[in-house]
Amino acid sequence: MTAKNANQNADWDDQSGQLWVANQTRLDAVASVFGEAAIEAAAPATGERVLDVGCGAGASSLALAARVGPGGQVLGVDISEPLIGRARELAPQETSVLFEVADASSADLPEGVFDILFSRFGVMFFDDPTGAFAHMRRALKPGGRVAFVCWRGADENDWMRLPMSALKGLVRQSAAREPEAPGPFSFGDHGRVSHILAAAGFTDITIEPFDASVPFGTGKTRDAAIDDAVRMALEVGPLSRALSDLPDDIRARASAATRAAFADLPGQRSVLINGAAWIVTARNPFRRASLHN
Repeated sequence: MTAKNANQNADWDDQSGQLWVANQTRLDAVASVFGEAAIEAAAPATGERVLDVGCGAGASSLALAARVGPGGQVLGVDISEPLIGRARELAPQETSVLFEVADASSADLPEGVFDILFSRFGVMFFDDPTGAFAHMRRALKPGGRVAFVCWRGADENDWMRLPMSALKGLVRQSAAREPEAPGPFSFGDHGRVSHILAAAGFTDITIEPFDASVPFGTGKTRDAAIDDAVRMALEVGPLSRALSDLPDDIRARASAATRAAFADLPGQRSVLINGAAWIVTARNPFRRASLHN
């Protein structure tokens, strides 16, 4: 691992990676519809080669492999050893997917071989996103495509907004996070995303909103589904981090407030919650563009 993205590397190799493995089925259910939309935007063709950045437990890589077929290839990379281990467990023996533990922003990637640079919620965590995309662009063929999905703002995503609202009045509010700091919502400003890609040398940049209602908890009954949604909010993501060092009584009150918020959402055997994302596409120019600030 390099010094770049050091905090992310350490976190995803440890607690975050292990928690995501434990919740992999539920988290893939949340991300699935967004990943499918990004794959449609990428339009992978039979025989193409795809680099899947931040592939997690491999669901997006396997979906891409089904599109490119045995004549193509998908390389899924992620900084988390636990998640790559899980991806290898889930992959069928006969597959055109390879999984590697690597930081795509600095890894020794083969130059000019990939038709598509793809990511499902895996590109928002770079310390230097422009440098990361410039580095990854070198792995694309001239004319190669970029397609990824990233979250819009935290206030637009109820899976984030509702659980975090449970903390109001319970704990002292911390200073507002820098909106461009590495994290799930650092690409919420589409103008910033466009600037990053252009500065990294990409052209034909398009950024389109994509909204979906996703299952943030499932169960055999309505109450069981709400309980499941609360458990996931407490185990994975920003709320779990915010509560990690707080006393049990505060955690219990936050849990009750989260449950009340989720109880107002639709769904019978699932809690359906709104997610708001960008579907981003771009192209590597046929002539290498010079990088600029």
